[in-house]
Amino acid sequence: MNQYLVVGLVFLVVIAILAANKKVVETLKNIYKIEELRKRVIYTIGLLLIYRLGSFVVIPGINPLVLGEGSAYASQLEGNGLLGLLNVFSGGAFGNAAIFALGVMPYITASIIIQLMGMMIPYFQKMQKEGESGRRKMNQWTRFLTIGVLMLQGPAFIANLYHQAPTAFVYGNSFGFVCYATTVLIAGTMFIMWLGEKITDKGIGNGISLIIMIGIVARLPHAMLAEVNARFQTATGSAIMLILELVLLFLVFMATIALVQAVRKVPVQYAKRIVGNKQYGGVRQYIPLKMNAANVMPIIFAQALMFVPALFSGTAFAAAFSSMTGFWYNFTLAVLVIAFTYFYTAIIINPQMMADDMKRNGGFIPGVKPGKQTVNYIDTIMTRITLPGSIFLAIVAILPALAIRFLGIQQEFAYFYGGTSLLIMVGVVLDTLKQIESYLLMRHYDGLMKTGRIQGRH
Repeated sequence: MNQYLVVGLVFLVVIAILAANKKVVETLKNIYKIEELRKRVIYTIGLLLIYRLGSFVVIPGINPLVLGEGSAYASQLEGNGLLGLLNVFSGGAFGNAAIFALGVMPYITASIIIQLMGMMIPYFQKMQKEGESGRRKMNQWTRFLTIGVLMLQGPAFIANLYHQAPTAFVYGNSFGFVCYATTVLIAGTMFIMWLGEKITDKGIGNGISLIIMIGIVARLPHAMLAEVNARFQTATGSAIMLILELVLLFLVFMATIALVQAVRKVPVQYAKRIVGNKQYGGVRQYIPLKMNAANVMPIIFAQALMFVPALFSGTAFAAAFSSMTGFWYNFTLAVLVIAFTYFYTAIIINPQMMADDMKRNGGFIPGVKPGKQTVNYIDTIMTRITLPGSIFLAIVAILPALAIRFLGIQQEFAYFYGGTSLLIMVGVVLDTLKQIESYLLMRHYDGLMKTGRIQGRH
């Protein structure tokens, strides 16, 4: 009872703080006054509720009572870092064996593959340069590849489920049932993708990103309750440690927000031009170079490679990387994150193209000659700011393991201390706030953070 009371009090305190903030209340009123924004917000919430309901609809033929707490399957999710992370990303649908069990991760995998192919294969490079029509073709290829990934992951999910909980299969694990269940999982993921596209078109924010974030946030109450239970079962100091954990979590969130929004502004001067009776240029602008231009992609790539040792199960190599709290696992993960940060930043930031665009529009960096020197100047700045950004990103990637090892935090609650889940939550919330902010400012209303520093606000 005490544990539930603590969790309830924490959420009540958060709600009370928001309710007491007149600025938040006034902003919510302004959102309601703008008809288009109000409809978009309601539409987004409605589709997200549909997604959450689907996370509890179990695959027909699976007995959900066998998969509850205390089962072998639940224990596997708690003890396996990879499967536990997939369960967090799917909002618990993975652990429920729901029709949305695989979530949008197959789509993310397919998107990464198509993105890499766009860098290496001329056919996809040509599509990237075709504008809107090329983007539609790329999206179509991504959907087809998503189905291919699902056809591999679906049977693997069913096989693992049968290995851990064979009694959950009401009609057995025949070939026909595997085909049927895989079809259901494919349909579930494709429906989630459709929801995401609808949210992007008619709602607020990026639909796929919001779905991932809602799945992660949906596990927060359950993870917090498990952490409270663990703390109250200790002999002494449980309440103090819980307060310390929440304070550290707040500080981690603040540091991550600073990382996501940190930019290095490079001044650019544009020459004056007289066209008719009007003067153009002659003003100083800035090129915002992000310290973490690669965003969450390096962690995703690095974690994908960390799954490779699992293919060599039974060997000393696999044993060394089997625990997410082990030294070699985290050391290798940190090195891969740093390497992929430089790799991905080099791909998405093209100093040569930036220098050519400035030269074509009559712009130049004060004190730097146009052409080769401008390219070298931008490249040097990116190299310098990417180093601290990559190191900080590597620290964020291994923070869950540090929280488990040194603070004794439960695995599911530790996911909120860093890694992909933390960066996704911070990035999606900031992006959604920017969109709402733009709607409010266009109608001459104060935004959500009038005194804050949301990047892009003027």
